Amino acid sequence: MPLDERMRSAIAALLHATGESQVDLAAALGVSQAQVSRRQSGAASWSLADCDVVAAHYGIDVLELLAGPTRATESLPAARRRPVSRIATRRRGAAVRDGGA
Repeated sequence: MPLDERMRSAIAALLHATGESQVDLAAALGVSQAQVSRRQSGAASWSLADCDVVAAHYGIDVLELLAGPTRATESLPAARRRPVSRIATRRRGAAVRDGGA
């Protein structure tokens, strides 16, 4: 996977894992949501300076960010993760007991 695609995938995974939006990330970067959207779509590139800011925002090392979505999310501090809702946990547990996935 090319580095630019790996970066976009890692950021998407971090947004999902934390429950943040592009607006939240844009605020951390000091740019507009539209600029984050363009970078995430590939219409614009993430700079090295952006990589530093994104990694610091999520509390991970920049090399973990550049390694891709799996390493980036595995490196995410527990305090930064989106809390699992009780409803989702109950539903998942019921599905497993009933033989579902």
